[in-house]
Order: sequence, then structure tokens, then C-alpha cells
Amino acid sequence: MFMEWETVIGLEIHTQLATKSKIFSGASTTYGAEPNTQACAVDLGLPGVLPVLNAEVVRMAVMLGLATHSTVAPRSVFARKNYFYPDLPKGYQISQFELPIVHDGYLDIELEDGTIKRIGITRAHLEEDAGKSLHEDYHGMTGIDLNRAGTPLLEIVSEPDLRSAQEAVAYMKKMHALVRYLGISDGNMQEGSFRCDANVSVRPKGQAEFGTRAELKNINSFRFVEQAINYEVERQIMRIEGGGSVVQETRLYDPNKGETRPMRSKEEANDYRYFPDPDLLPVEIDAAFIETVRATLPELPDAKKARFVEQYGLSEYDAGVLTAAREMADYFEAVVAAADGQGKLAANWVTGELSGALNRADLDITASPVSAAALGVLLQRINDGTLSGKLAKQVFEAMWNGVGSADAVIEQQGLKQISDSTAIEGIIDEVLARSAKQVEQYRGGQEKLFGYFVGQVMKATQGKANPQQVNDLLKQKLDKS
Repeated sequence: MFMEWETVIGLEIHTQLATKSKIFSGASTTYGAEPNTQACAVDLGLPGVLPVLNAEVVRMAVMLGLATHSTVAPRSVFARKNYFYPDLPKGYQISQFELPIVHDGYLDIELEDGTIKRIGITRAHLEEDAGKSLHEDYHGMTGIDLNRAGTPLLEIVSEPDLRSAQEAVAYMKKMHALVRYLGISDGNMQEGSFRCDANVSVRPKGQAEFGTRAELKNINSFRFVEQAINYEVERQIMRIEGGGSVVQETRLYDPNKGETRPMRSKEEANDYRYFPDPDLLPVEIDAAFIETVRATLPELPDAKKARFVEQYGLSEYDAGVLTAAREMADYFEAVVAAADGQGKLAANWVTGELSGALNRADLDITASPVSAAALGVLLQRINDGTLSGKLAKQVFEAMWNGVGSADAVIEQQGLKQISDSTAIEGIIDEVLARSAKQVEQYRGGQEKLFGYFVGQVMKATQGKANPQQVNDLLKQKLDKS
């Protein structure tokens, strides 16, 4: 009998916090430095050194807790997670175990059918990152770069509430947008600032008990998360249906082969021999501190989306696209301000022409050659009748290529729209005079020919005639018998 399977997924998202120095030392966190130039005595685990907690990481963790409707613990404790690995010089990682700084929250995600699903957040705890093992260019040996050692991380652990790879990606994207809105992480996935482990299992549909899970480690792109989970789900189902069983283990995803492979057997908490770090006092947070942090929270994505719908009359979809990243939302509002409040027109251009150009050039909106203020002026020229939509696209292209401002391009290229009804009327009369046969056919019922006349007028004016006036005047003249 064919069995239906249900996928169960929980994500552990590792977010690098955007502090200038490390979580327990004053060493820099700047990315891209020469190996081992940003690892101080504390990061190297030299004898006699003591960690000192960076207060900024506490503030950032509280921000995330408040933004995810979580409980911020009045008392949290750092623990030592003991294991040996070459890139962990102390022989333990300082993390939080039984008493994390944030717990019991949620994040709402929007599914493909438009429904909202609530994903529980079990906990978010602070910890230090390990160093990095380098395997290339060492001819069978491994190099160790300890620049990352001690970099502050916030590990955000979801409940096993996700039921498909698509839901996992939606949740990960929402969390990515949130940490960037809060300004607590740059979210740069290529640099390892935002990555996740996915705990994946399957069970027969209707069964309450969870299946045996595999943990997919260190996935650093939305596309790879989806591919890795889909592969792993299929692997587990085939294994069970083939008479085997799923082994609890840690696996790596190989994007080149599109498959997961075993890394090591899955550790349990007792394998790490957690105990409170004797060098660090418990973190105590009072209500006054929480309220101080709350006062600094920016407008969050869901609230901004609702405001864009209400204030600018946008569709839910357009508002969602524009608020997916804080930089996009800020750019859009700057365009609206420069375009005298033309919200819908600004949304159409930012999500259409501008986004298309950015995608083709593989640029982030922060690197757009056309500033928000410059685009706003272009939209003013559409609104005041100087440009038609078609001519505006020509002007935008010139602006994108660095020719100059909208007004400068209009002047240089003589692109001002013809809105003089007398001039347009004269051109229409010429077109109708040389199209007597088509006029007769139109008046005989072939109304589809209207587009032909519009095309002829636009051609005669090199696309500069005001389209609305052309339509209105043509209709008046053609409908006269």
C-alpha cells in the first residue's frame, strides 16, 4: 500500500552579530583580514587570559527577543561546550545551554497560497564562533585561521514546525530580513554571517511521534537549503520504504553533486559535558534595560508592509516585495518623497524597471546608479505630463548609464512629450487623410484598427505625443461620421 509521508523540519540559524569586536575580547571582527591577524590572546585560549562579555551582544540579543515576541530571560548563563577540534584552541566553546538569553517566541511566515503560518522559536542563545580549517593549497595538510574564533553569534532555534523545504526557506528569508531590519547582523551569507543547520525527519502522515532526524550542517544559501532538504527527505523515505532505517547523524550538503553525505554520528548534549563557565558571571537583565532596548526598535517588516498598503494604496504583493529588505523599503520611501507622494507610480517603477536593471547588472539596491532622489524627479516628469511612460523608460536607461539627471537627458535628447492638442490634432489629420481606406473600414465596424491609427500618430511624433490625448482626439475624429 502506498504510504503518505510528512516532513518535519527545525532550523538552527547562526547569525553573526554586527559588533566591531568579538564577544569576549577586543579583537576586530572585520571580514577578509589576513589569516590569524585578528586573533588575540583570549581568542587563542592562551593560559591565564579571561573572557570579558561584550555588552553590545546582549543588547542585540534582546532586540531579537522583542522582535520575535519572545521571553527575554532575566538571568542567563554561559556554559562551556567541550569538544576537540583543531580550530577550537581552548578545547571548548563558550555558549549558552540550560539558561539561554531568549526563549519561547514565534515568527509568522507567509506561505505560497497567502496563508500565514506561525513558527515557534524555542530559544536564541549567545555563543562564540570557532576558527576555520583551510584544506586548499596545503598539499595534504590543513591550515587553521583563527580570525573567526570568538566572533559573536546568536543561534536561533526553531520548533520542528516546518513541513516542507519551501516553508523552511520562507522562514529563513523572514528571519534574514528581520536581523537586517534590526541592524544586528549584515546577513551576508557569502561571508558566513547568516547560515543554518537543518534538522530533517519524516514520519507517516498522521503519526504523532517524530521520526529519526538527520542534521544538515552549515548551509549558507536559500537555494541550497531547499535543495538539501528536498534531497534528504527523498533519501530518508527511500531508505525506510526499502526496509532500512534512518540513522541519527550529522550530514553535509554537497551543492556540486546535489546530495547530502555523512559527516559524523549525531552528538547528544551529554557528549559535550556542558557546565557553567567559571570565568563568566550570569547575565542579569532588568525590565528597565528591556524597555530601553524596546524604545530603539525600528518599524519591523510586517508593520511596514501593513503601512505601505494603507498609506500608499499598494497591493499586498507589492508591499511584500518592497519591505522584504530594509534597504529596498528605505529606497522606495525616498522615491515617494521625491516624487511628491506618488506611491503607486513609485512602487511600479521600483519593483519593475529599477529591479529589472539591478538584476541584470547583479547589483544590490544600495549600489544603484540611479539614486532614489533622481528616480523621484523622473516620476515627477511622468506625472506632470513632460514624459510618457515609454519615453520615461528611455530616460531611465540614459540615467542608468550615467548620462545625467532626468531633466538633463530630456533636454539633451529632445524627449519632451508633445501635449499641445493643436499640434497633435494636426498630425492626426495628416494620418487620417492618408489612411482613407482604414478610416472607412473602422467606421464600418472594424474597431480593432484603432490601434493602427494610434501607432501611426506615435510613429509620426517619434513616440513623443501624449498617449492619452492621442487616444481621446482620435476617438473624437473617427467617431464623427
